[in-house]
Amino acid sequence: MSQQQVIALAGVFQVAALVDQLARTGEAPIETCEPLINSLFIQNPDDFNDIYGDPSTHLVTGLKQVLSIAAQGGKDIRPNTTRYVVGLLHLEKKLQKNPNMLDQLGQGIGQASRQVEHFSLMHENTIAALAELYKNTLGQLDFRIKVTGNPTYLQNAHTANRVRALLLAGIRAAILWRQVGGKRWHFITSRKRYASEAIALLDRTRQQTH
Repeated sequence: MSQQQVIALAGVFQVAALVDQLARTGEAPIETCEPLINSLFIQNPDDFNDIYGDPSTHLVTGLKQVLSIAAQGGKDIRPNTTRYVVGLLHLEKKLQKNPNMLDQLGQGIGQASRQVEHFSLMHENTIAALAELYKNTLGQLDFRIKVTGNPTYLQNAHTANRVRALLLAGIRAAILWRQVGGKRWHFITSRKRYASEAIALLDRTRQQTH
């Protein structure tokens, strides 16, 4: 089990936590969302670490969630966050059986990258393009992730777009986790190793802040 698996899984958990936060409060920290959205545009990295940058800076929320589930069975994690993680891993599995949709996603990301060039990574036009891509691809599968929260926020177009764009980034992280050898049964068999890797990365965060 590698540190790369923990980093990719932290990406999935961070997406899930941010989706839950957006659905409940209508807000999510841009600095926590940005590395996840950016990962969508890094499809063929020279190095694994190019995808999220420094995880001890960019994936702290996700690493804490991985540590919680690995060390305490997820007692500190909101139930919806766990549900979204399970949903993302399940959705990614379905996606792998649909090569046409994978191609469609690749083309859509390419088109959305032009929005980044014209506007910026976190501009609402870029987020809207990613949300539309999610809606027209993964949103059409027979299994869908049901996001629950405050209807006032979920019915707001900008919030709904951010939720969908983040879910797309969650699928990216789930694909990555599988590519570096992540398996569902690791939650049972490799919990101690997941916990120790997460602790090591979080310790690096603490060292950087002192």
